Amino acid sequence: MTGVQTCALPISTPAVQDGRIWLTSATTNGTDFFVSCVDAASGKILFEKRLFHCDKPEPLGNAVNGYASPSPAVDAERAYLHFGSYGTACLDAQSGATLWTREDLPCRHYRGPGSSVYLYRDLVVLTFDGVDVQYVIALDKRTGKTVWKSDRVVAWNDLDEKGQPKREGDFRKAFSTPLVIRAGGKEQLISPASSVLFAYDPATGQELWRVRNTAYTPSITPVFGSGLVFAQTGRGAPDLLGVRPDGAADVTDSHVAWRVSGKDVPLTPSPVLVDGLLYMLADHGVMTCLEAATGQAVWRERLPGNFIASPIQDGARIYAFSLSGKTTVLRAGRAFEKLAENALDAGFMASPAVTGDALILRTKTHLYRIEATK
Repeated sequence: MTGVQTCALPISTPAVQDGRIWLTSATTNGTDFFVSCVDAASGKILFEKRLFHCDKPEPLGNAVNGYASPSPAVDAERAYLHFGSYGTACLDAQSGATLWTREDLPCRHYRGPGSSVYLYRDLVVLTFDGVDVQYVIALDKRTGKTVWKSDRVVAWNDLDEKGQPKREGDFRKAFSTPLVIRAGGKEQLISPASSVLFAYDPATGQELWRVRNTAYTPSITPVFGSGLVFAQTGRGAPDLLGVRPDGAADVTDSHVAWRVSGKDVPLTPSPVLVDGLLYMLADHGVMTCLEAATGQAVWRERLPGNFIASPIQDGARIYAFSLSGKTTVLRAGRAFEKLAENALDAGFMASPAVTGDALILRTKTHLYRIEATK
């Protein structure tokens, strides 16, 4: 399917609900921001709508992010479209009518927004980790009004001799999307930031615990299982951590169960967990299978290509989508087994979505529905 408004870098993952696919995009220069709604059965574009305009968007300053990188989220009644400080909108999921917008949430993204929408009960949770301000905010789904806001409290150590943040504040930025888990009888919002992994009470925004590190600009969404939170620290000193989520306050020295370091720790693709095994896919194509409980490597193999999109799993298979457009299918398990390779004309920057037995794939140029013939 073609014809959908696209930006230079279509990175945001499609959201699928009730037979409709929702896509966000922006113009190459970042002046206009769009939503497109597509019929999942036919690929027909149901409607396209410009949501926001910016006269002077800040230049991106890199080649791996766009102005519409945050992925949308949809529930049975509403679609939530987010473009960082450029605007957040809530649309009626059936009619497409705009129900509310917010354009008053400040953040100097500098290299473009990246953290996606996260829905928790009646809240829309948004993450703003910029060079100037860093905070997590929860909005009421129905009205868009602020329910709580939690400013990041970080002891920054990134100033130059003149007292200014180094590298235009890159060491204070992050692109991660949070995850709500349930551990120890309570829910926790796990939210990576530059140099700190935070856990908050998702209902109030109160900080529960934190783990310090020396990395910056994390992009990966955390994973939870086997009694541990799995989170990547960021760039500069990338580690994959297994953290016990039953602590309070600063648990850096007490609750990190294991740590994996080195060049094979991914910077962009998020890991997947299947039956006690954690699969991490490095940007340069090396996949490592780890024992989730201990962090011990089970196997390490190179897949063809480089990767930004996150792999997905269906319990039996793992699917990885490369920048060159090749999909590699592996069998989940303690032995490396490649089941298939498939190629599309253009590569993947957006992670895939799933509806029923179908994959919804957004490449640099097209939107595909891939499904076995019945």
